[in-house]
Amino acid sequence: MARQMSFFSAEATTPRVADLAGLLCGHGRTIVFAKATARLSLAVDASWRANALVRACAERGVAAEVKVCEEVGRPLLRTAFRSDLAPLAAAWTTGSAKSVPRGFGLDGAILRMWVLAAGRWAEGSYLLPLDPEAPDTHEPLVAALTQCGLPAVMHSMGDEGPALRVTGRRRLGRLLELVGPPADQGCADQWPAVSRMRVVS
Repeated sequence: MARQMSFFSAEATTPRVADLAGLLCGHGRTIVFAKATARLSLAVDASWRANALVRACAERGVAAEVKVCEEVGRPLLRTAFRSDLAPLAAAWTTGSAKSVPRGFGLDGAILRMWVLAAGRWAEGSYLLPLDPEAPDTHEPLVAALTQCGLPAVMHSMGDEGPALRVTGRRRLGRLLELVGPPADQGCADQWPAVSRMRVVS
């Protein structure tokens, strides 16, 4: 039987710059220049993530480059300063702090970016890491996940910081439905997958 595509899935929507909000759900940061342009940057833990995010940004008309972040020795994704990123940066900033926009809603495309940036498996559950330096974003993101049919609980990853933990066959199936197929073969071990869901009670 063919898989039915959700209206809110990543595959059912046209790529938009607004999808890059998925990077800000995790460790992503924006820097604003002269209030008219902004840059988005994100350190990731694997080259496949960096490469997949470069492609995803390009699909949205945003050029990005990858360098090595000397502080943590990881790939660093970074865009140029762009006017079309300024609204995203403004929406995710209150004063000088990173914040979730009022009324923010998650869809498959935004979730896919979050998964590409940091999603991973841990003990039969799927983790969506949060930004430890932006604690005020955590509860609004719990609420946003719940609203899109993915109730999650807070989970500590030790030194790596907090994450939202998605468990249960039905919820993991919903996550897979929303984010779509793996970005490439190299990411299969850290992507929502039917084979992993079979071990979840």
